[in-house]
Amino acid sequence: MSLPTQKLGGYDFYRNVLGSPKYIVAPMVDQSELAWRKLSRRYGAQVVYSPMINAKMFATQSNKHYREINFNTVYGEEGDLTVDRPLVVQFCANDPDQLLASAKIIELHCDAIDINLGCPQDIAKKGKYGAYLQDDWDLIYKLINILHTNLSIPVTAKFRVFPTVEKTVAYAKMLESAGAQILTCHGRIREQRGVNTGLADWTKIRAVKEAVSVPVFANGNVLYQSDIFDCLKATGADGVMSAEGQLYNPALFHGLTSLSTPPPKDTTYLSDEDILLRHPRHCDLAIEYLDIVLSQKTPTMVSAVKGHLFKIMRPGLTKEKDLRERLGKVRVNPKAPREGYQEYLRICHELKERMERDEKSVGGRLLTELIETEPVTGIQVMPHWLAQPYFRPPPSKLQPEPTSTLIKRVHTDIEESRDDEEVKRVKTDATIPQRE
Repeated sequence: MSLPTQKLGGYDFYRNVLGSPKYIVAPMVDQSELAWRKLSRRYGAQVVYSPMINAKMFATQSNKHYREINFNTVYGEEGDLTVDRPLVVQFCANDPDQLLASAKIIELHCDAIDINLGCPQDIAKKGKYGAYLQDDWDLIYKLINILHTNLSIPVTAKFRVFPTVEKTVAYAKMLESAGAQILTCHGRIREQRGVNTGLADWTKIRAVKEAVSVPVFANGNVLYQSDIFDCLKATGADGVMSAEGQLYNPALFHGLTSLSTPPPKDTTYLSDEDILLRHPRHCDLAIEYLDIVLSQKTPTMVSAVKGHLFKIMRPGLTKEKDLRERLGKVRVNPKAPREGYQEYLRICHELKERMERDEKSVGGRLLTELIETEPVTGIQVMPHWLAQPYFRPPPSKLQPEPTSTLIKRVHTDIEESRDDEEVKRVKTDATIPQRE
C-alpha cells in the first residue's frame, strides 16, 4: 500500500486507502501497540488503530520518553508501509492547537488521525477528554475541524452514544459537518462502564449509519465471529471494531475474508478444523506474540506484554494457578527486557505442555463434543486450551434475558495481574490515559 497522492475523504478514503475494511481492531491504551498490531493482521484484522495517545503530552518536545513508548519513529517500524498499514493513530485532546501539533508529528506515519470522544474512565473526566467532551460540542467541532483543514490525511472520530436516538444522531451529524471522514459509534452511553457495562445499543448505531454520508464502524457486543455478522446486519455499518473480544482471542477475525456465508452460531455444526481456525490454541498465540516482540527493534512496554499474556492464556492460567502466579511475579527490567521476556516464554511453553496433556486426556474426542454451554447466558465455552473471550454472566438473582439480547460483559482481568507492580503502576498513573 502506498501513500495517497491526494487527500481523500469519506468512501473514497475508505475504499482506496483503507481497502474497504470490515474487521477493525480498536485503539486501546497499552494494548494495541506495534507487536499486537502485527499479530492482529496475521489473524484477519484489516485496519488496526494505535493506542490512545495524550495529545498534550505528545506535543511537549521535552517529553521524549512519552513519545517513544506511544509511537516510536526512531526505528521506522511503526507506520511502516509494509508491516504496519493501514494504520489509524488515535489522540485524546481538549486543545485544538496541541492536537494539531501532535498530529503533525505523526502525519506521514499513518493513514488517518482519530479523535477519542468515547473514553468513559475517571481519568478522562479529570483531564476533560474522551466521552467527557460530549457536553462541549463547540470544542469538539474545533478539534475535528482543525485537523480536517490542516492535515494531508483524513480525521476520524470514535464516540459514545447519548441516551436518546435523536441526540445521538444530531451529535453524529455535527461530527460529520466538522470534517470527520469515518465515524466509529460505540453503542454504549458514557455511564456504561465497569460493572455497569451492559449491552451496547445497536439500534442507535443503525440510526447513525442512516443519518450520515460517511462510513460508519460499529463497536460493542462482539465476542464471537457470529456476533460480527449479527452486528453488521443489525446496524448496516461498514465495518465492526473490536476491543476486549479481540484481546482475549486475537483470531476473532481469522478466516472471515474467505467466507461466502456467515459462520453458524452453533459450533456443533463446525468441524474441528474450523473451530481451531477461530479459536487457536492460546499458548501458540502467546508464543507467537512474544516472538514478534523479541524480533522487532521497536521496544514494547513491559506492562503491555504481561497484560496480553494474561488475557490470551486466561483459560489455561485459570486452571494452572501456579503458572499464573509465576507470570505475575516475573520482574522485567524495562531498560533490558530481553531476559524477562525469555522467562515469559518459558512459562508459556510450560503451560503449553500442560494444555497438550489435557487435550490428549480427552482421548481424541471431537472439539464439538467438548464445548460447553454456559447455563445462564447460553454462550458456548471452548475447551480451556483454546483462545476464547472472557465474559461475566449477569448476577443469578436477575431474570435472564433472551440469549439474543443478553448482556455480555467483558472485563479486564485486573485481579489476575494484581500482584504485578509494573502493571498496577501503568494502570493507576494519572499521566497515562486508561483504555476505553
